[in-house]
Amino acid sequence: MTTVGVPAGWPATEDEARAEQDRLRGQVVLDEPGPPPGTGRVTGVDVAYDDDRDLVAAAAVVLDAATLEVVAQTTAVGRISFPYVPGLLAFREIPTVRAALDALPCPPGVVVCDGYGLAHPRRFGLASHLGVLTGLPTIGVAKNPFTFTYDDPGPRRGSAAALVAGTEQVGSALRTRDGVKPVFVSVGHRVSLDNALAHTLALTPLYRLPETTRRADALCRRALQEAAMRQAPTS
Repeated sequence: MTTVGVPAGWPATEDEARAEQDRLRGQVVLDEPGPPPGTGRVTGVDVAYDDDRDLVAAAAVVLDAATLEVVAQTTAVGRISFPYVPGLLAFREIPTVRAALDALPCPPGVVVCDGYGLAHPRRFGLASHLGVLTGLPTIGVAKNPFTFTYDDPGPRRGSAAALVAGTEQVGSALRTRDGVKPVFVSVGHRVSLDNALAHTLALTPLYRLPETTRRADALCRRALQEAAMRQAPTS
């Protein structure tokens, strides 16, 4: 487990964070298809918080894209680096997520974030932010549509419908299991939307959420619990 501090110069106010989003947003690459689904490696990242103890834990879990077997996994724990502000959650998560990714013993391949990329009010969610900072191909797979609208996709697995802001498509609602609530997929960086949808389907053979997200979620929660226990006073 890696211990992380707040990076020097990290935005401390909402205005600073929004200015940083504006500075980086133009660096998002949207004209690359990304690695083919089912090939190489794919990595899930997720975070868990203990606000009372000012702790955040991140996990990165690398899977073989063909078999979905775990290849490597790492965790990082640090102080919460930014207050909770909708639309600026990446500033709470990225320092520990990057530390977990940096600790991996192998290249991560495509990175799947439990959150948003272009499907973000400022078109620069965690997946896009992380992709620009690391140069890695990234996609966002979220559990809800944020503030955007969509028509319900068909009931069968693989059905998709546009996730829209006005007339702009920012992602897709994707049915990963027959008759189950869709997930919300958006491009992060260096991956096309069609490829992001195909990756998401390849990662959901049994459950609604991608195996990358499920495994990273379980691992970061465990890391947070262990960190909280170490911090707890002993009698």
